Amino acid sequence: MRAARVQGRPAGGDESVALCEGGLQPMRLRGQRPPMLPRHMQRLGRDWVAHWDSPQRFCWNSRISNSIRWVGRYSWAPYLSTGDFTVNWRPPRFFGPWRPPQYWNWQPDNFTHNSSFHFSNPNMKSEGDEPSSKRRRHSGQNDVCSPNEEISSSNQNEAACLSTPPKNEEENTANTRGMIKRHWEYFCHHSKKMKILEDEQIDQNNTEDKGKFDFTVMSYNILSQNLLEDNSHLYNHCRRPVLIWGYRFPNILREIKHLDADVLCLQEVQEDHFGMEIKPSLESLGYHCEFKMRTGRKPDGCAICFKISKFNLISSNPVEFFRHDIPLLDRDNVGLVLLLQPRFHCKATSAVCIANTHLLYNPRRGDIKLTQLAMLLAEIASVAHRKDGRFCPIIICGDFNSVPGSPLYSFIKEGKLNYEGLPIGKVSGQEQFPRGQRILTIPIWPPSLGISQSCVYEVQQQRQEENTGGEKKESKLEHTEEIIIAAEKFPSKLQHHFRLSSVYSHYLPESGIPEVTTCHSRSAVTVDYIFYSAAKDDSAAQPGAEDTFDGGLKLLGRLSLLTEQDLWTVNGLPNEHNSSDHLSLLAQFRLIEQ
Repeated sequence: MRAARVQGRPAGGDESVALCEGGLQPMRLRGQRPPMLPRHMQRLGRDWVAHWDSPQRFCWNSRISNSIRWVGRYSWAPYLSTGDFTVNWRPPRFFGPWRPPQYWNWQPDNFTHNSSFHFSNPNMKSEGDEPSSKRRRHSGQNDVCSPNEEISSSNQNEAACLSTPPKNEEENTANTRGMIKRHWEYFCHHSKKMKILEDEQIDQNNTEDKGKFDFTVMSYNILSQNLLEDNSHLYNHCRRPVLIWGYRFPNILREIKHLDADVLCLQEVQEDHFGMEIKPSLESLGYHCEFKMRTGRKPDGCAICFKISKFNLISSNPVEFFRHDIPLLDRDNVGLVLLLQPRFHCKATSAVCIANTHLLYNPRRGDIKLTQLAMLLAEIASVAHRKDGRFCPIIICGDFNSVPGSPLYSFIKEGKLNYEGLPIGKVSGQEQFPRGQRILTIPIWPPSLGISQSCVYEVQQQRQEENTGGEKKESKLEHTEEIIIAAEKFPSKLQHHFRLSSVYSHYLPESGIPEVTTCHSRSAVTVDYIFYSAAKDDSAAQPGAEDTFDGGLKLLGRLSLLTEQDLWTVNGLPNEHNSSDHLSLLAQFRLIEQ
């Protein structure tokens, strides 16, 4: 009997096995380590006998053409990648006259190299053909397979025949395997309860009333192709075709078109893709697009797109976080702040300030993150400031690279942060055991930045102080002056003027399981947010902010998020249907008269 060489993916070297009637016997080949096979694979050879020869060849004809499956009762058997050899399958003698199983299509003389030999359950979905350890753990299955079964980027040509995204609605309806449904959560403000709709579409009974202006806002990190390729280790769980921009962009555009938001805040927008594909496609859908590219060598940035049927553009204000004269600010992240005027006549005629940003990722540089955030808040305070001393409604979207409950997150929501003695690595909460133990300096940024500890431009602050001659103006700016005095008295305290709430609560209400907005090979956490200035009577607003400030926005509903376990059932992100490593966030607001 001839032994066929089988190439697997061991952790520390190649391995070979000989299939014979005595079982799967390990063979030491020249320059190779002895194999490490699970016990159930050794039993497999005693129960099923494989005879190998060279004159004839075969291949499995399926959707993934180089995957050979033996559908039998051994659904737990791992993948074994075959090498460059020819195969002749002969049935064991005790089988009697051999007939091709109904699951196989035989094609002689058409053998594909680097194919795989797979014993699996016939009901297994394509998304689970090569389950990672994370998918097995979160699906509750026993982790009985060896690490050799994990997917690596060097062995992903197995998915070369993945189907392209459906081109029309009928194909999209038919090709829903592996998709997770996200429902719409509608807030009933009268009963202070949340109504869940099974469809992703917004409740039509909750649309604009007479004299009121309702609109939707999406925040979406669409994953720059350049960053994807620079950080390919984060996507070892993905099949190669789903990572190609030509596959990803139609999926992203289809999702944007389906959710039909009035305002889009996009992060990681690659400049060449924006000019050639994203902007023209969105303009054809009725959007006007504003874009700000990063200041360094990375060719991506932030974009805000809004429907011209809903808003007029008052001003567009880019924010660059890089300052050549300040060593602390040596990173190329950016932000973008727009002031929009609703086109419909309503009681609340105020403009709306929309901000979008992507803060620094580095978990050990919380000082840079806080300074970037202060610069964004200062620009928002300048753009959203009205003549009467108050601020127009504000919505802040983006990837903040900080987790819920972290000091940076708490500062946004509560409007204050005492950072005295705070380790630099704990600001964002991204690491359970932070490596950056250096304490934040007091103050964090130098005076030359021109931004006060109240997160406003010092010039604007001086103008406010100069305009406090009248009693009426003094009463309106009383709260602002108290913040300025407090910041001067306690230099280790940061404050801002806005009453901000998060659209999402970040935990499932029934079980308390964390929701996530990003999920790849290394982590699954929440880093994307939509913050808004809540109206006084907004029952969806979370406590902790100043009640004296009326933000003028009421949250009507949101598109639900998912848990890490949910996402690993479809092989994480990106996958065949979700073409970014982030989920899109979507919320519906009502503009309230202030």
